[in-house]
Amino acid sequence: MKKLLVLVTVLMTGFAVMACDIAGDDRVELGYVNWAEGVAMNYVIEAILEDEMGYDVTSRMADVGPIFQSLANGNTDAFVDAWLPVTHQNYIEEYGDDIADLGYNFEGARIGLVVPDYVYAEVQSIADLNDFVEQFDGRIIGIDAGAGIMSAADAAIAESGYDLDFELLTGTDPLMVIELQQAINAGEWIVVTGWEPHYKFADFDLEFLEDPEGIFGDVEAIHTVARNDLADDMPDVAQLLENFYLTSEQMAGLMAMFQEHGEDLSEAEIARLWTAENDDLVQSWLP
Repeated sequence: MKKLLVLVTVLMTGFAVMACDIAGDDRVELGYVNWAEGVAMNYVIEAILEDEMGYDVTSRMADVGPIFQSLANGNTDAFVDAWLPVTHQNYIEEYGDDIADLGYNFEGARIGLVVPDYVYAEVQSIADLNDFVEQFDGRIIGIDAGAGIMSAADAAIAESGYDLDFELLTGTDPLMVIELQQAINAGEWIVVTGWEPHYKFADFDLEFLEDPEGIFGDVEAIHTVARNDLADDMPDVAQLLENFYLTSEQMAGLMAMFQEHGEDLSEAEIARLWTAENDDLVQSWLP
């Protein structure tokens, strides 16, 4: 099977120990991971904070682990892409006493191993993957190493009854999608770490493999988490983040806009295009 193997370095590992303190009441520091839904939501919040509330916002991309550490250290104000109660449970266990959960902003999220529909016609369960190692070239295409879905995939390979004879490749969300598209175009077999919401389910015919051992957990919610004292220092920012909520239809529209304009506009420009078209919803979130 001909594939471009995805091997990338971890993003901004120094993020968690960045020395700068949050300076001034008009400055907000947001952290985000290079995951499709997280990028879209982050830049919508950035646009609202700047355009509607007058804040100076800096958005910093990093791996999820350093973001949680930076929240706990007080160097980052908020992160809108925490998957609970399963995917990011280990970070909550480690940093939960030092961060604030501002509630969920999206319901119905899930993670797992995903294959194209033509593969699913023959393989429906993770438990069956070992019967098709050669067809998959013995590889599961993953994303950044610190993601909760990668920990679950590692557990599925080595720590569960599945005992998969597969190698989990690290990478990024965009590179995983490229691998997926190349395989589908060539009619090749591929299995990737996947989650909803994600635009790839609109672009391709995909299926989650059944997970009889429950390694990847049940349906989850995406939460907004913040540094512990955000509500004291910036109560209006905390209120906006608590009000922020997207239905499945609204999330799909947001992610579709980012996908449609991703090559022509910046993330900030796409977010402002979306907020302009959804002003009534934006106004309902304002404190």
